[in-house]
Amino acid sequence: MSIMNPQRPGEAFDRFMAEHAPRSSEQRVWQEGDPPLPALYLSHGAPPVFDDAHWIDQLFGWSQSIAKPKAILVISAHWESAPLGLSSPEAGTPLVYDFGGFAQRYYAMQYETPAATDLARRVAASMPIGEPLHQHTGRGLDHGAWVPLKVMYPYGDVPVLQLSMPTHDPERLLELGRRLQQLRHEGVLIIGSGFMTHGLRYATREMFWENEIPGWSSEFDQWVAEALDRGDLDSLADYGRAPGMPYAHPTVEHFTPLFIALGAATDPEVAPTTVIDDYQFGFAKRSVQFA
Repeated sequence: MSIMNPQRPGEAFDRFMAEHAPRSSEQRVWQEGDPPLPALYLSHGAPPVFDDAHWIDQLFGWSQSIAKPKAILVISAHWESAPLGLSSPEAGTPLVYDFGGFAQRYYAMQYETPAATDLARRVAASMPIGEPLHQHTGRGLDHGAWVPLKVMYPYGDVPVLQLSMPTHDPERLLELGRRLQQLRHEGVLIIGSGFMTHGLRYATREMFWENEIPGWSSEFDQWVAEALDRGDLDSLADYGRAPGMPYAHPTVEHFTPLFIALGAATDPEVAPTTVIDDYQFGFAKRSVQFA
């Protein structure tokens, strides 16, 4: 048995819910007058997160290190759509189970969050006049949102909304992040959700069963870390030339949410706080927090 094929799917998550999740109910909620919440880029994982006690501890510890948000806005690798779209803001909208080959339990998981209608109005107001913004009344949260959030805020007591990723152009995504920056001052946590390396088509058995780290994964991860530390936006925007490419990202949707988080930062040239910097299945989980 392994994380990919557990004997009791979700056992680590069940233990977490019994032993640690109750701390979330006691967490202080952001209040007016507090410093703005950060913008995050996180590597979101998939159902194996629920069988990985270490990853659960990392994500939950991260959420506990900041005030509980008034609302959360997620831009996920798994919703590429132009013009811009918003997920349903209504409470109880069904989740999107956009993964395959896992235990049945994960397709029955729920993450019911309060209505996010106020956040939807604020996001719409942040867009320039004439910018198309489509409200998708039936679209729920995809796994790039609900999988990490089910660990970070396990009781689903924070309104969550998704915004689609309309392009992979770094400048346009930085500008989108800048439009959203004010929301951080209103208690909204902005999350760009991807995976720092995501070369699934080049994955090997050794990666999944022995967590072997291929050179293309470690090289790309190190390149990003160094560019972020330098505040080198030009190099980051030229990611196609980075070491490890195109193996690290045969398609780039798991990397480009980083630019929305950068745009939403107070100063994107200031080095972020690295919260997670290890690997799972050979893929870099690097996740960072921008002030």
